Order: sequence, then structure tokens, then C-alpha cells
Amino acid sequence: MDDRAREKDARATLTKRATLAIRERLEGRGVRVLLPFFGPAVVVSIAYMDPGNFATNIQAGAKYGYMLLWVVLLANLIAMLFQALSAKLGIVTGRNLAELCRDHFPRPLVLLLWGMSEVAAMATDLAEFLGAAIGLSLLFHMPLLVSMVVTALVTYALLLFERAGFRPLELAIGGLVGVIGLSYLAELFIVPIAWPAIFVHTFSPRLPDSAALTIAVGIVGATVMPHALFLHSGLTQNRVRPKTDAQCATLLAYSNLEVIIALSTAGLINMAMVIMAAGAFHEGHRDVAEIETAYHTLGPLLGIGAAGIFLLALIASGISSSVVGTMAGQMIMQGFIGFRIPLWIRRVVVMVPSFAVVGFGANATNALVISQVVLSLALPFPMTALVWFSAQRDIMGIHRNRAFTTILATIAATVVLSLNAILLLQTVGVTLPLS
Repeated sequence: MDDRAREKDARATLTKRATLAIRERLEGRGVRVLLPFFGPAVVVSIAYMDPGNFATNIQAGAKYGYMLLWVVLLANLIAMLFQALSAKLGIVTGRNLAELCRDHFPRPLVLLLWGMSEVAAMATDLAEFLGAAIGLSLLFHMPLLVSMVVTALVTYALLLFERAGFRPLELAIGGLVGVIGLSYLAELFIVPIAWPAIFVHTFSPRLPDSAALTIAVGIVGATVMPHALFLHSGLTQNRVRPKTDAQCATLLAYSNLEVIIALSTAGLINMAMVIMAAGAFHEGHRDVAEIETAYHTLGPLLGIGAAGIFLLALIASGISSSVVGTMAGQMIMQGFIGFRIPLWIRRVVVMVPSFAVVGFGANATNALVISQVVLSLALPFPMTALVWFSAQRDIMGIHRNRAFTTILATIAATVVLSLNAILLLQTVGVTLPLS
């Protein structure tokens, strides 16, 4: 057996071991360990700390210090609710959200939803792919187009892990999440921080002016990503299939626990981004609003180490979120139309807008704004479908949502979609009386 075959067999063993451990626990055997159950929510959590979050959180911390930390907390709680519903849908039905849309909606609507979801996946990848490429370009002083090619090769290499089962890729993404988290933990030891103010503003909602409301709308309104809703249900649908309602209930309990832990970690990292920006930029550099500006400002203020750590986190975020976005795109196509394309073709297709933006000299910031508009347009459909499907007895059986959960999810969806509408109107130049 050659080295490549041994490596493939080892990766397959990782998946088999995780599956066996979960199955034993569901059947009442084995020790009470959490690690084998962890994976889907960790992968999805990347969507909540992608380069788009970097830019929004930097702007919030630089301009308003710690005042908008409560918005990050609220956004994270909403994310937990909807990702838990998505995971639940896959576990109970054995179908992902896109497949259920295909099963229950008219064909013309299914094709429309597929088209919008594909465009949204490409718009998502624009921010993620460019974020990683910008980080590599700044860190290694290489041309942006060259760093984009490097990013493309690295993301494709990571995607190949999935051929050996779900576990190797889950561990790889988890490792990148760890890099992001440790990077911001290190930043907190470098940046001067007012801890009492952090605790006050985390739990004391306050918007000092209309501009702060605009940033808050951006944080909450862009929290739940369409591709994350589709992906989570797909990651859980066939990972381990429960044989009885009791096993399903046990699996749901572990899934909910994983969602809480994984997305709490993502939320803490987002709060650390705001805290870092507040400590570094709020006094004297409140106009910092872009990733490149933040990097060039951090060096003189806190040293090259702080700036380098910032870029390391950005690169890990961009690469991992681009991988996750490609996975979601494959799942969306397979779910809506029952068709898959080779992985390298999908990777090339979703990168086309990014290369077009840079190659034709377009403004990258404007391109990112347009990508957020596309996401705002695409979000209502999967979000509404998820709430509806998870409340249906003929789909979910005894595991359908309770009335309280449905009401809470409806309120949260209304809040997020309303804020997305405000964000969309502001982006296209409509002046709103926010103050």
C-alpha cells in the first residue's frame, strides 16, 4: 500500500470512528463524550466570522467603541435559533432544506429559488475569497491576482478532504476556527481594553445616533446567511441516521448543544473583533472602516506582531469560509435540481466574479456592497421555508416545533428580514428617517 492509499485509509478511519462512537452513544453504549457529535455546527459557524464580519465589526468598534457589543450578542442569539432549526430539519427528515423545497413547492418556484440561491452563493464567495486573497497579499507582499490564485489552490485542496468522509474536513475547518479564535485571543492581550465598559455595553442596549443604527442594521441584518441555512441541514441529514424517535431526540439534544457551543465561540470571536477595533482605533482613528486600512493602522499603533496576527485570522477566515461556501453551493444544486457538477468546475465558477472585480479594476468595496444586496434579496425565501417546514407535523412528526419556538422564530425572522430591507434601501440610496 503506497503513502497516498494509507493517507486515504486513515482519513476514512476518522469518519468511521466518529460514526461508530455516535451510533454507540445513541444505542446506550459507550461513554458520554461530546467530541464525535461535533462537526456540522463548527463548519457552519465559519459563516458568522467571515471577512464580511471583519469589516462590519471593525467599523462598529472604531466608530462607537464598545457601544454596539449588545448588537453582536443579539445577532448571535438569532443565529443560534435558525441554525438549530436547520440542523433539526436534516436530522429528523433525512432531507436538506433545498430537497424539501423541491419536494413541496411548484416546479417554477423551485427553479427560481435555485437560481437565486446559486447567485447568493456566488455573492457570498466574493467577500470570502477576496478577504483571504487580500490577507495573503498584505502579509506576503504579493500582487492581489497572485494571492487569489494561491487562495484558489488552497481552498480546492481542503475541499478534497471531503472525499474521505465528513470527519477530515470537519477537523480541518475546526482547526481554522481555532486559528481565528487564538489570533483574537492574542490580540486581546496586545490591545488596551476597558473591561468594565465591555460588560456594561454587552447587556445595555443603546444606539447613540442614526449612524449607529445603520451599523447595527448591518450587523443583525446580514447575520443569517442563506447558504448557512441550506448547508447545516445537509451536513446533518446523513451524518448518522437515528433508528428510533428516542435516538432522534438524543441526537437533537447533542446537536443543539453543539450549536450553542460552536456559535457561542463564533459570537465571542465577533465580540473580540469589535473589542480589538475599539481598543486600537476608537481613540484617534474612528474613520477606520476597511480591512486594508485596519492593517496599515495597526502596525504603527501596536506593532507588526498585532498587524500580522490580524492578517493570519483574516486568511484563516477567508479560506475556511470559501470552502464552506463551495460546499453549500454543491448542496444547493443537488437539492434543488438533483444534479452535481465536478468540484473543480464549481470552484472555478464561484471564483469568476472575484477575478472579474480585480482583473477589470473594479472597486472591491463597491463589489462587496453589491454582494450584500444580493444576499438581502435571497434570504427571505430559505428563512421563511425553514420556519414553515420545521413547524409541519407531516414533515417533522413528533419533533415538529412547539408553538413557542415557531412564534419566536417568526419574530426573529421578521426582525432580520426587516433589517435586511432597511439595509437594502440604504444601499440603493433611499434615505430613511432612522433618527
